[in-house]
Amino acid sequence: MKFGVTFPDMDPRTLAELARDAEDAGWDGVFVWDLAYGWDAWVSLAAVALGTERIRFGTMLTPLSRRRPWKVASELATLDHLSNGRAILPVGLGAAGPDHPNSQFNKIGEETDRRVRARLLDESLDILEGLWRGEPFSYDGEHYHLRDVTFAPVPVQRPRVPIWAVGAWPRMKSLRRALRCDGVLPIKMPPGTGQMPMAPDDIRELAAFVAANRTPPTPFEIVLEGETPGDDPAAARAIVAPMAAAGATWWLENVWATPETRGGVEGMRERVRQGPPPLS
Repeated sequence: MKFGVTFPDMDPRTLAELARDAEDAGWDGVFVWDLAYGWDAWVSLAAVALGTERIRFGTMLTPLSRRRPWKVASELATLDHLSNGRAILPVGLGAAGPDHPNSQFNKIGEETDRRVRARLLDESLDILEGLWRGEPFSYDGEHYHLRDVTFAPVPVQRPRVPIWAVGAWPRMKSLRRALRCDGVLPIKMPPGTGQMPMAPDDIRELAAFVAANRTPPTPFEIVLEGETPGDDPAAARAIVAPMAAAGATWWLENVWATPETRGGVEGMRERVRQGPPPLS
């Protein structure tokens, strides 16, 4: 299992400092919220790319329905070259809907209909894959139309920058989308219910589903988010070790809301410097 840290939106200098702390403390990845307005996640990640040497990085996560896919392709290829191949692109529908308390979509006129956003997401994934081949590419979708575009420069990572997609377990349409990517951010949503926590048995079933239904061309990650106590290794191990044993391959520590951080930068820095949760 690899370990990352997810930060809220913050100024790029602070994010770059925390990313260096994370690299020094043995974390494997740094991720930051990608909001519709405010601090720009992609500009901030350029500072991370230039200020670190080993650690992977990306957004958590990018709602592709409110982005132009060719612009995203350019941003990711640029970051991949800046970092010598360390960029990751997590994607999903984002927090939206007319009554969602955390949605920025309805404040700025972005699409909030879930089905439309899903179609925009699927078309965007088609276009990213096609552009990053670096060959003449045309596309005729419901929402996007490209004519004979040859994209350059292609990313350092081949065949593409790794893409992680949200997948609702066990909903097949959502999972099929994730299977075409390079990783899944699983959420448990049984039919007729809301979101529930993923348990080790759910991860085990998901890993078996991936193995039975996906033929690599690329490795596939199962990515979990959560919180562990940095000052209690045994308690942290009890949270993550069963998930790793069940097949999860990444753990992303959400540091902005834990008791240790209380939402402050210095609290986040303290948790980062405590290092990843142990597996043994």
